[in-house]
Amino acid sequence: MATTVTAKGQVTIPKDVQEFLGIGPGSQIDFKRAQDGSVVLVPANDAKPVSRFAKFLGHAGPGLSTDEIMAMTRGEE
Repeated sequence: MATTVTAKGQVTIPKDVQEFLGIGPGSQIDFKRAQDGSVVLVPANDAKPVSRFAKFLGHAGPGLSTDEIMAMTRGEE
């Protein structure tokens, strides 16, 4: 994946790479030099990448049973 460096030295990190690293707006990243001379982009906190599904945790709200959620998705009352 290639990207272009702006006049200010900024680049856009491709969405696939952002999702893989679990980074987004406001995330801090580090650039590390590998032994072979290449440069590696890593999250600054060395945390495990966040699952792209993490934002859905607790989304249905408290107190709803699985049957109630399924009825809502099916349009039943």
